[in-house]
Amino acid sequence: MKIISVVGARPNFMKIAPFVHAVEAYNRQSGREKIEHILVHTGQHYDDRMSKVFFESLGIPEADIHLNVGSGSHAQQVGNTMMAFEKVIQEEQPDWVVVVGDVNATLACSVTAKKEHIKVCHIEAGLRSGDMDMPEEINRLVTDRLSDLLLTPDLLSTENLRHEGVAEEKIRFVGNVMIDTLEAHREKAEAMQIETILQENLLDPSQKLPGHIGEYSVLTMHRPSNVDKKEVLEPIVNFLLDEVCEKELLIWPIHPRTRKQLERFGLWEKVSKHSGIILLHPVNYHEMLKLNMSATSMLTDSGGLQEECCVLGTPCLTLRWNTERPITLKEHGGASTLVGNNVAAIREAYQKVSKTVRKPQRPELWDGKAAKRCLEALLEYTPQ
Repeated sequence: MKIISVVGARPNFMKIAPFVHAVEAYNRQSGREKIEHILVHTGQHYDDRMSKVFFESLGIPEADIHLNVGSGSHAQQVGNTMMAFEKVIQEEQPDWVVVVGDVNATLACSVTAKKEHIKVCHIEAGLRSGDMDMPEEINRLVTDRLSDLLLTPDLLSTENLRHEGVAEEKIRFVGNVMIDTLEAHREKAEAMQIETILQENLLDPSQKLPGHIGEYSVLTMHRPSNVDKKEVLEPIVNFLLDEVCEKELLIWPIHPRTRKQLERFGLWEKVSKHSGIILLHPVNYHEMLKLNMSATSMLTDSGGLQEECCVLGTPCLTLRWNTERPITLKEHGGASTLVGNNVAAIREAYQKVSKTVRKPQRPELWDGKAAKRCLEALLEYTPQ
């Protein structure tokens, strides 16, 4: 069997790593026909801090094929990826294309594979936010509609697919591969020192850090809905500076897009000069995991961090009006609260967080063994 796995952007790397390791473990067992596995990196994230460092820290082998698609509009990324990936498919003729998550590379490569009559397996299928303004939602819907095998991370996602009329034999509930990565790297992250992480990633190396890092919250924010309009971004920044930083340190690994918008709106000076904020370059997986483990709260618009907060028990304020991961919300037993980008809602939730006891939650099959079940489902697949 020949499998092509596709990654394109940073969220994919944590999801494909355990699948790559599951294939390697399968191939090490004697008496079995080996799986030929080809890893394709489309290059949607191409900067070293957003890409190369994740391959190295997660133990993912260097990609076999680089498409070097780079940045651009959604149409440019999807179109360029499809053209480049079509050549790969025609040359390699795989039995399966495995895609993960909901980035543009996932959509582009699943469409291209099906047009070349290649079976598609979607890891992390069935997630739905119901928000068609999100490009990721369109990517999820199209990819799931085309896929031959849909591997879901939780039972809510399985129900979404059933409601959409997906045939039962195409759906397999396997658990969350992101948690495989967390469990595989938990010990290494725990051994790291917060002070070292901060010192090595400071955006301004001349910034003087406190002698002792006490309580702190972590912020990550990059979605257009939060950072592309001054009337949205400025009130959030003022709340962070005037209220969060008055109570505790705020550690902010800053996304290039967010920094660009802060500069554009004339907000960069007061953010970068504030003594209560520690601005970092984008950090690697282990560093973010350690920061999450010790944070009093996480303020984020990242879906992956919602999931990690659930398992780690970190109170999470999700800076979105909806989520494709409702299993992580408090009403489903998780650690996350949807607060959108309304400062009054963020303030209310943040004040409650200060009284919250850290309480790890583990949804069904979030046990660190999801990738093995993904590979088993693929090997056992029988077309109807």
